[in-house]
Amino acid sequence: MKNVTRREFGKTVAAAAAVAAAGIALPKFAFGEPLGEARRFPKGFLWGCATASYQVEGGAQEDGRGPSNWDVFSHTPGKTYQGDTGDVADDSYHRYREDIHLAHNLGLQTMRMSISWSRVFPSGTGQVNQKGLDYYNRVVDELLANHITPYITMFHWDLPAALPGGWQNRDTSKAFADYAGYMAKHLGDRVNHFMTTNEFTCFTDLGYKVGQFAPGLKLPDREANQVRHNGILAHGLGVQAIRANTPHGTQVGLAENANVFVPVIETPEHIEAARKATRFGNAPFLTALMEGSYMNEYLEHEGANAPRFEANDFRAIGSPLDFVGLNIYTPTYVRADHSALGFMVEQPPTSYPHMASPWLTIGPECIYWGVRNVCDLWKVPAVYITENGCSSDDVVTPEGRVEDTDRVMYLRNHLTQLHRAVAENYPVKGYFLWSLLDNFEWADGYSKRFGIHYVDFKTQKRIPKLSAEWYREVIAKNEVE
Repeated sequence: MKNVTRREFGKTVAAAAAVAAAGIALPKFAFGEPLGEARRFPKGFLWGCATASYQVEGGAQEDGRGPSNWDVFSHTPGKTYQGDTGDVADDSYHRYREDIHLAHNLGLQTMRMSISWSRVFPSGTGQVNQKGLDYYNRVVDELLANHITPYITMFHWDLPAALPGGWQNRDTSKAFADYAGYMAKHLGDRVNHFMTTNEFTCFTDLGYKVGQFAPGLKLPDREANQVRHNGILAHGLGVQAIRANTPHGTQVGLAENANVFVPVIETPEHIEAARKATRFGNAPFLTALMEGSYMNEYLEHEGANAPRFEANDFRAIGSPLDFVGLNIYTPTYVRADHSALGFMVEQPPTSYPHMASPWLTIGPECIYWGVRNVCDLWKVPAVYITENGCSSDDVVTPEGRVEDTDRVMYLRNHLTQLHRAVAENYPVKGYFLWSLLDNFEWADGYSKRFGIHYVDFKTQKRIPKLSAEWYREVIAKNEVE
């Protein structure tokens, strides 16, 4: 116990006397008494973690796997941090049992993973690579043996490099449907939940318009918008293919990093502005899927650069979904205004706080508004948070611990806001924390750590962080305090 000086004691006594004189009653707490009610989640709520094939597997040239666009991109000088690649990553291709054991120790009820398309179809189409298929059969069986339900994403950005034209080619959408249908047929006897694609804007805009991600192109708007369309067409055709190759009752959705718009103040006019912004701000992707057409405002905004599409495209694109997965990290604040769109985006000040990744600004209410806006607009039957987490400047202490208190803060605040959505009866069915492991973070290479298990990339040793300990308690109690 800290020694208190006479001066400090005198200030404390004086402050207490002033409070008493003002007639203010101080709360009384007994030692060990909780300071507030825990936020309990519904029975059956699913707690999980998420991973992605290229980010964790490694084994890039083993057992017949073909190269993906990210293999090519990461091996191109200057494209990733210090030339980092996913050649080895977390070596989960060989260590998947160890990683599933980590998941089991957390008490995870579910795990979101993705398939490397080029591991199963090295050329993207044609002859299947049986060793690749066998690998995913082993992973699924190991998850089930540990009582962890697999949720499988068919495409998490690693496109087979052999496909001519990549996402610029409409035929890639059809090839994706063939691949998705094949995988669903071979895993659907044990897997009941599939997601088609992960984060449209990242594999379309960042890959073909901005050039930050594979394949690193900077196309003019008209061509980039056509890539967007081919991406959502792949999703729609993929939904149809999965349904055609799995038993009745299989759940099909997607994982989308929809732009999350948060009212700058929770008043009716700003709440309505956030709803309008959600619809328009996601017009090329989630809005088109949920409404089965492009918004007129979007087509007018793009003008001559608007995507071209065939008459039947939206029959596939608008295929009904069993759930919508939302990858939510950070907010965009909006306010009402008198423009034609009815909203204005607030530009954050330079002092706005963020996590280790500069883009990852802190605003935990985004997870509530992400759920609420999507549900209010499109009456979706079920929502999963398919990614949520943060980067941290994690270091291993001399005692061998990783005290990532900032990540615990981030997660606690987001889950508190997620509970708000659950308490208001929005159909949130589960939560997947990003990520189980530190991994290859795309253009950031290994410079940013998002895992709740620290990975020494030289030795591949895994160390549970403080956040893993915290998350294990959340899962065990089914509540956040």
